[in-house]
Parts: sequence; C-alpha cells; structure tokens
Amino acid sequence: MNDSFDPFSDVASLQLAVTDSFCELAEQTVKQNGVFRVSLSGGSTPRRVYEMLSERQLPWDQIHWFWGDERNVPHDHADSNFRMVHTALLSKVDIPAANIHAVPVNVDAPAEAAEQYEQTLRDHFDEPFPAWDLMLLGMGDDAHTASLFPDTLALGEQNRWFVENWVPKFDGFRYTLTFPAIESARNIWMMTAGEAKQQALKQALKQVLSGETDLNRYPSQRIKPTRWFVDAAACGAA
Repeated sequence: MNDSFDPFSDVASLQLAVTDSFCELAEQTVKQNGVFRVSLSGGSTPRRVYEMLSERQLPWDQIHWFWGDERNVPHDHADSNFRMVHTALLSKVDIPAANIHAVPVNVDAPAEAAEQYEQTLRDHFDEPFPAWDLMLLGMGDDAHTASLFPDTLALGEQNRWFVENWVPKFDGFRYTLTFPAIESARNIWMMTAGEAKQQALKQALKQVLSGETDLNRYPSQRIKPTRWFVDAAACGAA
C-alpha cells in the first residue's frame, strides 16, 4: 500500500492525482532508462485520466502503450478498450504507431489472438516476465481486475503472460494479462472509485490487512498495489 490510505474526496481529484503522478513517473523513467512502458486499464475512471494526459507535454516517442485486457470485439466497437484509449488519448497526440501495442482481437479465434499478443509481449520484453514501468488497474464491483474474473480459468495460469478467458457471466471471452505478468510490474496502481466498489475494496483490503484470501471469489486480493488511488465513496464500507 502507498504511504497512506487517505481517500480522495471525489473521483475528479483522484483522476487528477493519477494524471500528475503518471507524468512525473513517465518523465523520470524516460530520463533514467530512455523508455517508459505502461499497461493500460479500461473503464470510466481511467478514461478521464487519458483525456487529461492528452493535454500534457510528455516524451511521446519514448512511451510504449500496452493493454492489460480487452473485450472480444473489433477495435471500432463501442465496447473496445482500444477504441476508448484511442479516442481519449492516442488520436490527440503525436505517438509513433510502432509504440502502440493493441491486442489483435480475433472474435472467432480468441485463443490465436491471445497467443499473438503474448508473442508481441515476449518480443518486446527480454525478461522472464514483462517488467512494466507502470501497470494501471481498476477493480470491478465483483473484485475482478483486468479481465481476471471470479471463478474463471485464467486465475490459475502461472506460465502464460496473456490469455483468452471465458467469462460465464458474459457468455463470452475476454483477453487478459495473467497474475504473474501483472505482478512483474515495477509500479502497480489500483484505481477504485464509486459506491458500487465498496464491497470489492473491503474484500481486497482483507488480504492487505489480515492475509485472508479467497482468490477465486475475489481475484483482486492477489494484487499488491504499490499505490492505491481510491475515492471516499469506495471507502464507505472498507
């Protein structure tokens, strides 16, 4: 956990803090290593972060963009995480196409698409697991993170970096990083906002505070964020 767990008063304050912290970390990392590699989260909270990032001055040609999860829909579909990030950020700034590493969705063959993206990651990262400079995550009201949903097969994957994950509640596949690939990040930031997230946050914090875990029901319990970005509404039952 970060130095304190004082919640932000509202989601707008949280989003501004994430944006400012992102810029600071990106600039510092590029100065030190010449590159900044980030895995992105979907959802409404990070969308505003991406919009604000598009208004900042950053070393765009030295930042590489990856996705922690994706829906099994074409990139131009309204539900696509890629489309959301492209609309909010990527289309607004001068980012080299080679720096944008979108999940190659194949609606009819999700296993093939997942294998292709895993190979993209392995080609980019010359390490046992991808050492992201930053992993941006959110938490669903069922305590899922990325597309690691309760009671799904991907929760037990220990060797693959990226997989297709059948999610019964949606009667469909999602694409997702696995736990080992997420945990390899140098910085893991968990963004959680809104009253609907109260019980999920409460369960996640059980692992942090007492070591109690039920990973099949509450996948986020496995994640150990280096920073929490939580608003007061989500903390109501935590």
